[in-house]
Amino acid sequence: MILDGRTMLPSVSEIAEQVRGGHLRATEIIDRALGVIAAKDRAINAFTTVTAERARQRAKEIDAVVGSGGNPGILAGVPFAAKDLFDIEGIVTLAGSRVLASKSPATKDASAVQALEQAGAILVGALNMEEFAYGFLTDNAHYGRTRNPHNLERTAGGSSGGTGAAVAAGMVPLALGTDTNGSIRIPASFCGAVGMKPTFGRVSRAGMIPLAPSQDHVGWIGSCVSDVALAWRALSGEDPSIDDNRTPVVGLADGYFAERMSDDVRLALKIACDQFREHRMVKIPVPDTARAAAYAITSSEASALRLEDLRRHPELFDPSTRYRFLAGALLPAAWYIKAKQFQAWFRTQLEKLFDEVDLLLLPASPFVAPRFGEEVIELDGSSYPVRPTIGRFTQPISSVGFPIICLPIAGASPLPIGVQLVGRPNSEHLLLATALKLERALATSSR
Repeated sequence: MILDGRTMLPSVSEIAEQVRGGHLRATEIIDRALGVIAAKDRAINAFTTVTAERARQRAKEIDAVVGSGGNPGILAGVPFAAKDLFDIEGIVTLAGSRVLASKSPATKDASAVQALEQAGAILVGALNMEEFAYGFLTDNAHYGRTRNPHNLERTAGGSSGGTGAAVAAGMVPLALGTDTNGSIRIPASFCGAVGMKPTFGRVSRAGMIPLAPSQDHVGWIGSCVSDVALAWRALSGEDPSIDDNRTPVVGLADGYFAERMSDDVRLALKIACDQFREHRMVKIPVPDTARAAAYAITSSEASALRLEDLRRHPELFDPSTRYRFLAGALLPAAWYIKAKQFQAWFRTQLEKLFDEVDLLLLPASPFVAPRFGEEVIELDGSSYPVRPTIGRFTQPISSVGFPIICLPIAGASPLPIGVQLVGRPNSEHLLLATALKLERALATSSR
């Protein structure tokens, strides 16, 4: 593996294999990662903190294990970063806000960070995000906007914008984020990377600052499906092969999920669908209501967690986030109760769909990454506000806690576009295996 002159890091699997085999030192790859971050992040602003000293020390420890004949783990030497709402020992966890800037540094790493490091990965820093993970743009009033590596005038998405941008720019091959209403899937789609959120509760959220506890998922973004699968193995403790000979039946949702999108997103969905031998149309019931319920739950839970901060220090909030928290605080309790009741009913309805199909194929976003400052977008001949429209296809299915993977579809647009594959609860193995097949089929068809 030749590192000199490369502007992007190798894949997770390549790094780990080379480090475990003694062909590449972890210290070399970490120096390379830190160099790429230094060269690129001034323009992109993905990182809020770079933990260079910690990373170099950890790399020396990995090299020592390899040198003594040991196996440092399936992610040996892999640089990764974490959204700045995961605790990192010795650092103040900001969650994209000035509200927490005066808090004490974390006394230990978040569970997800620990799990990746126990598998041999090396943390290199914390990543920029929307304040308290509440938004889709990562245009942060306190820590700056995170720019899309494919076009610096456009957003990287959010709320895990730094997560998507850091991977897409090649600064790290793997990064942790969270997904409540699409905060992994939107950055993955906008940045042309692979993002995954597992079944709700499958990965520990200990040491993570919540937005809406009944909907928050730990998620992650990588450059390819195999890399995302290795991270799942490290975070879950499962050891599956994702090569699977089954031919899944894929459900393509019509109605709501086939409307109000740009032509290139519609083309991306067709390209993805054409790769599956067995697919059929399905109808997801009342998606508008599902989206409204997800919003009501998020708003109510998020505002309850931040109400005391809003009372004491409203001036410390990003103005756009502050108004969303205030709106949530004014929602009647009856709305929250009704939304939770609907959530349970909707979960049952979606589970019934999986009696007909193995997976659902859905668009990830109605359009490609918008430009900063773009307020209105034309879709199917009508105008829509950009910010609230971004999550149109991720929010309706967020609150049920099913596993979802988002992967890019090349050939539909000069800018990245992703699609979602949704599985029934605890079907991560099939989800990853199918995503890998789709990724390979797309690579073959584009040659």
